[in-house]
Amino acid sequence: MNYYLGVDGGGSKTYTLIVDEQGTVVGKGQSGNGNHQTGYPEAKRNIRAAAEMALEQAGLTREAIAFACFGLAGADREADYTILRPMIAELGFPRHAIVCDTMTALRAGTDRPYGVVLICGTGTNSAGVSPSGESYQCGGFSYLFGDFGGGGSLCVEAFRAVIRAWDGRGRPTRLTPLVLKDLGYASVDAMFEDYLDHGRTPPLRLAKLLFEAAKQGDAVAREILRGQGAELGLSAKAVIERLGMAGESFDVVLAGSILTRGEGDFVLDPVREAVKMAAPAARLVRLQVEPVVGAVWLAVEATGVPLPVPVYERLRSVSEFGHVQPQAVQPEN
Repeated sequence: MNYYLGVDGGGSKTYTLIVDEQGTVVGKGQSGNGNHQTGYPEAKRNIRAAAEMALEQAGLTREAIAFACFGLAGADREADYTILRPMIAELGFPRHAIVCDTMTALRAGTDRPYGVVLICGTGTNSAGVSPSGESYQCGGFSYLFGDFGGGGSLCVEAFRAVIRAWDGRGRPTRLTPLVLKDLGYASVDAMFEDYLDHGRTPPLRLAKLLFEAAKQGDAVAREILRGQGAELGLSAKAVIERLGMAGESFDVVLAGSILTRGEGDFVLDPVREAVKMAAPAARLVRLQVEPVVGAVWLAVEATGVPLPVPVYERLRSVSEFGHVQPQAVQPEN
């Protein structure tokens, strides 16, 4: 019996799954931050803990794992891999690989070994793999290096819109009462003074207020969300063109809370339009399983055989972390 291990190490949590060759989950592990960029000792400790937890539950040794795939946040550049290779090698898995967590999210969201992924959660990232196996990552390195958006930016945009409406530089917006209520202020003036006096930063949760205001018909919130969608569309177009996938049929996997939990099509419409122009045969698919499932699928495929149907069927509908299978985003009528 062959066993495969997948790891998804993110900025807040690390998940591990071990499955057999029929796709049955035999071990799982969970711990905290797995991103070496935000704390190397902590990430190293958490990745090891999650892997050992899964091995113990499965009753397996490292040598019993046919292949282990580590999908890690922060695995972006050769400088990162110089750090990560010895870290992961110390875990003792004889056959293993390290990929960026964008690749595990992509693989978890499609039944093909190629496609494009757009991530918009706290931050943004995009990447793709062509049918020939060529890969390309676009973004993920902060605003200074060309990125825009994610909850970390959208919460600031919501806050700024309220301030600009109050001081006369912007239009009135339904965001004003929503933000004041969420933050617990009686007036914009009080909020303005308190944030200035104490150097406060708008919390990430304000991003969801943009969707609430947009549903109420607020033009300011809709403009912000459409701007986010347009940026993601540009990223998708860049990946598609770089990989020469304009004529291909593939999935564009949408990952991260802004894309998978945000209500309405305010962000999706510009993405859909950009993808349709860049690759007419592509379709948008929301990711609704944990990316660790993609790491398992990559581990299986790394042994040199196509993903066995039983493994795919067992894991695509239900993961050990309570999510369901990906669903296609319906095209605009």
